[in-house]
Amino acid sequence: MVERSLRMREARGSIPRTSKKTSSIFYSIILHAWIPSQPMVSNLSIFFCHSKLIRASDSSSNSAAETPFDHDGGLSNRVSVCKDSNEALELIAELTKTSSGVVSVQDCCSIISAALDCDNADLALSVFSAMRSTFDQDIGDKGLSVERWKWSRPDVNTYTLLVCGLAASLRVSDALRVIANVCRVGVSPSEEVPFGKIVRCPSCMIAVAVAQPQDGIQAVSCSKCRYQYELVSGDIIRIESEEISMNVPAWRRGLKFLQIIKEDMPAAVHSVVVQTPSGIARTHRFATATVDLPAQEGERVSIAVAAPSDCYREVGPLKLSAKPPTFYAGEAMCLTNHRDGRESPLLRAPRKDESISLINPSTLFPLLAVLGFGDAASGIIDPSLPKLISVAAVSSLAIGATLNNLVLPELSRIPQRSVDVIAIRQQLLAQYDVLQTRIKELKEASENEVWMLARMCQLENKIFAVGEPSYSARRTRVKRVREGLKSSLRSRIELIESYAKISSMIEIEVEMDTDVLAAEAASNAESIAQQIEQIMELENLEERWKQQAEANDEVERLLSSESIQAEQITKSATDA
Repeated sequence: MVERSLRMREARGSIPRTSKKTSSIFYSIILHAWIPSQPMVSNLSIFFCHSKLIRASDSSSNSAAETPFDHDGGLSNRVSVCKDSNEALELIAELTKTSSGVVSVQDCCSIISAALDCDNADLALSVFSAMRSTFDQDIGDKGLSVERWKWSRPDVNTYTLLVCGLAASLRVSDALRVIANVCRVGVSPSEEVPFGKIVRCPSCMIAVAVAQPQDGIQAVSCSKCRYQYELVSGDIIRIESEEISMNVPAWRRGLKFLQIIKEDMPAAVHSVVVQTPSGIARTHRFATATVDLPAQEGERVSIAVAAPSDCYREVGPLKLSAKPPTFYAGEAMCLTNHRDGRESPLLRAPRKDESISLINPSTLFPLLAVLGFGDAASGIIDPSLPKLISVAAVSSLAIGATLNNLVLPELSRIPQRSVDVIAIRQQLLAQYDVLQTRIKELKEASENEVWMLARMCQLENKIFAVGEPSYSARRTRVKRVREGLKSSLRSRIELIESYAKISSMIEIEVEMDTDVLAAEAASNAESIAQQIEQIMELENLEERWKQQAEANDEVERLLSSESIQAEQITKSATDA
């Protein structure tokens, strides 16, 4: 009877099944379908690494001593009444009369399904948490018989079964947390060192760097536009905002309406103080096109600013800064909020004491009048002077515009050979950024479907509680919709799990090229020799201070003995 119940649950999708061969082919299709614009070399390299990962996982899964013990479903039903995963392992060890083993994924799904059917969602969540804890290498290796039995690592079947079961049990918040775990598959639940936040180039909007939790101020270069930027990452400790949309003059609004002025009009001015993990605090003043705050106090952000003035490159007698044109050195260009990943382009904040501008009508019209009067006066003196002045003015403007817009920006760019080193890494980061965007979209759609599935289950419960025969057709319709939602949710979870695995492989490649090299550089022989030399200097300094302290003690002892002898002599003289 129990075996028939399990087969029925598999038939209706409570225990979905997939194959690793299909999964491998599916990953390759996903990679080439969703990232067609990236170079084929990087795609092939990622797929090659993924093939090796699948072979390694296959060999590790074959070598693991997974113990299928529940053939008729009776043991799963007995385990489903346990309080948590530890008690379940104790019962498994007692019933199987085996001191060690690994609970197979199929048996884990059977236990989770039986627990959800018995309305014991706490056990299902406890088993799932224990399965994810197997990402830690040493977990479960210490203790008595409970620790000698281990759970298998969760797969897409486990995720799908648990999400659908929790939604059917109206545990929506728990189901949403499981979906969040799917989005970061391969990461241990006790992990406190995230990969970091992708930061894009403020000019061409491609991924250029990763802002990790310990990063503060770092210089980055873009391999596409070949400009240099400075990333300031930290927590906002103070923010002040002021709306200025009503202060924009009417003539400027008219030029914007006629599309003579292309840039956005500032609607609000913000002044933020960002404190880096090292304790350095920086103030940034900028404007935004809307009155919405790009971030709030206490949130971690990364502000991309133009290259500072001390970062330059000498080209002959010129000192060229690799900053984007039309931007001042150190000017804030883009803000990335680490909490929600929102990127806000920043505008130049208007000065508090607005200076005279040539495009201001109150300045432009008198200037034109003065120039016209000067041309008329020079024409009286010499008729050819106005033409010469006009030609000289136009030539100067043309030469200046050519230098500022074409020559100097091109000379300021970083040489191509200098950015070729980081081009491959930024291509991987661009692929990672695309995958994370897809995962975010799928996560939002899955969360909406979880809510709809819970609504359908609640509606079915209401219809069942009423018990009217007239609701039979509606109940059938609700059940059909619920099964469709389960199927759609299962497909989305499979996609999320596939994208998350490919993202983990990209993280491995990026960290192998950066973090591992930095760790090797920090632990090389030269660094060790310097540390040993510093330790020896400290020991010598400590020895000198110890000798100085002993000498001071000896002086104090001699002075004390002399004072005692003087007192004794004085006392003897007095007695005499």
